[in-house]
Amino acid sequence: MIESLVQQIEARFADVQAQMSDPEVISDRRRFAEAGRTFNQLAPAARAAQEWRHAQSNAEGAQELLDEGGEDAELRAELHDARQRIERLEEEIRLAMVERDPSDDKNVIVEIRGGAGGEEAGLWAGDLYRMLTRYAERRGFSTETLDASDGSYTFEVKGDGAFSVFKYEGGTHRVQRVPETESQGRIHTSTATVAVLPEAEDVDVDLDPNDLQVDVYRSSGPGGQSVNTTDSAVRITHKPTGIVVSMQDEKSQLQNRERAFKVLRARLYDAKLAEQQAELAADRRAQVGTGERAEKIRTYNFPERRVTDHRVKLTVHNLDAVLQGELDELTAGLQDAEKRTRLEQASA
Repeated sequence: MIESLVQQIEARFADVQAQMSDPEVISDRRRFAEAGRTFNQLAPAARAAQEWRHAQSNAEGAQELLDEGGEDAELRAELHDARQRIERLEEEIRLAMVERDPSDDKNVIVEIRGGAGGEEAGLWAGDLYRMLTRYAERRGFSTETLDASDGSYTFEVKGDGAFSVFKYEGGTHRVQRVPETESQGRIHTSTATVAVLPEAEDVDVDLDPNDLQVDVYRSSGPGGQSVNTTDSAVRITHKPTGIVVSMQDEKSQLQNRERAFKVLRARLYDAKLAEQQAELAADRRAQVGTGERAEKIRTYNFPERRVTDHRVKLTVHNLDAVLQGELDELTAGLQDAEKRTRLEQASA
């Protein structure tokens, strides 16, 4: 079985390498970009397949010499090492070839909302906004803030594979720290919810104008003060689902309208994906709960300077670095867990 998989990897990798040197593909930006993505996806599996072939050759050679010349401690050790390496590489190859989430290559829209904890929850939402935008920049993605107000942030992350990285941030993030307003030095627990939505193309979501109610109104700042003398703010209601999206950051009604439609499409696309996945797996966990303290994917403990991801039971003790956007270790652990789950489901 593994031999067949290795042959498949080698054939596909050789094919995509040929595509990337084909003048016709090079001259077509879309095809060349697609070939580049496939190359990057297959490269780890191709390296593992090459190492597997080498380890197989070493094991076969050592076994032949043992069969011909009797017992030899050094050859026996070489054979043992080769077989262990083969076993490790076979698992690596299977994991590398697990079917990817079809949304992984999409841009994403991230929505952050303060949850339980009052004013402190709103401040924590702002910290998460800064953490995630810095993480995006470190990974080479571009970001654009669509809406930002007290305790509520919506921004877009653009770049190949953005959803494959950010999808693990969806859920309730819990913080344990002493708020600046706390005079007694007591530790408070607060939460903020993060929704990560794959950005929908026009072809992904069919919007019927009859299903939409579009309202315009004047933007307002903190405390209800008017910040614009024209009706530039836009609120779109999708009547069949009750989803409401409001945008008021821009002074232009057209820009706010475009941003609102972008977020609405992403929410509807995410709802459609959730419905499809629910049909396949009745135990699918909702990405964002009510924001209650018990519904958490990750805890950030300031007194102990630690971060714990409860989904993979991984704890790191570099809180300051994490808040500066250094989330790679956590993401890697979650990606590995997802691959193993998909592999188990495929095997079943």
